[in-house]
Amino acid sequence: MKRIHSNTAESTSVANSTYRDRIDLLRSRISLLAGKDKLLLTMHLENGNSFRQIAQLVGVNEASIGRRIRKIMRRLIDGEYITCLRNREKFTEAELAIAKDYFLQGESIRKIAIKRELTYYSIRKTIKKIQPIVTTAEKNNLQRKQKAT
Repeated sequence: MKRIHSNTAESTSVANSTYRDRIDLLRSRISLLAGKDKLLLTMHLENGNSFRQIAQLVGVNEASIGRRIRKIMRRLIDGEYITCLRNREKFTEAELAIAKDYFLQGESIRKIAIKRELTYYSIRKTIKKIQPIVTTAEKNNLQRKQKAT
């Protein structure tokens, strides 16, 4: 059998290691989640259940489960809430709770305001305070990684 490219095995190996790294990262961050999100991700990653199996257990459409799990995984991999935790000295406990609701659980500003019994304006103001700190911290991390390689 002819090989199309000489480095096909290498590119496959790199892709597999990247995939494994993401799975390990997700597994280490599952403990940050709560409730249904934690249950869904645990069923999918730890137990190896497919979207179809989870959908049948929950009684929801398979596509809905797939979208929800992908959203949860994207939020965990993005690490915006992790960045907030690393810079926790810059935030109050209430601000960290809002950051968790917004960045990790993906709740809307309106839902957070109702949950925390605060005004929509105060939640929006807090998120606007948090976002620049998260952005600069992520840029600094990216620059450090680029210098290391």
